[in-house]
Amino acid sequence: MARNAEKAMTTLARFQQAQLEEGKVKERRPFLAPECNELPKAEKWRRQKIGEISKKGAQIQNAGLGEFRIQDLNDEINKLLREKGHWEYRIKELGGPDYARIGLKMLDNEGKEPGNRGYKYLGATKELPRVRELFEKEPLPPPQKTRAELMKDIDAEYYGYRDEDDGILEPQEQEHEKKVTAEAMEKWKMERQARLARGEQEKEENIYAVHKEESDEEG
Repeated sequence: MARNAEKAMTTLARFQQAQLEEGKVKERRPFLAPECNELPKAEKWRRQKIGEISKKGAQIQNAGLGEFRIQDLNDEINKLLREKGHWEYRIKELGGPDYARIGLKMLDNEGKEPGNRGYKYLGATKELPRVRELFEKEPLPPPQKTRAELMKDIDAEYYGYRDEDDGILEPQEQEHEKKVTAEAMEKWKMERQARLARGEQEKEENIYAVHKEESDEEG
């Protein structure tokens, strides 16, 4: 019985191989990429993954599928992207091209890779409420400068010691000083004329007189 079973298995294997060569039976893809030891087949399985990604990528653009279906599609595409990466790594091990370096990148409408370097948000997934909140987070405030960094910007110009070096401020100050002096003189003349009109005698101030408050402070 064991001999007959062995012969049957051998016959079945030959039949399946013949069918495979004729293209009537699809060859099964290895469950793990390292199980494939032929470069052409590894290239074939990579192209198959790309086809599956393209198909689901077109479906996920439809926002009318509903939140749960869109999320499921996004998870499936991310899984396919990881599997494609495994095949690309295996192709490189077998002496093929490094697709991770020279291959086309998946970009969004802004020319950026969707999501982070791990999980990606594709198509209508970015319009889901929870996902939109991730992209709309406020940027972190800039780090505060230390005291040492602030002191680097403090110099003589900070204290106004170089304000007159540009030759602009000094003429403006002189013009303003003339204007203020003229206004003060005009005010003094008007007040003097008013006092004289009232018959008040003009007292000449003794600039050398020492007031009582000043003498107390000196004492």
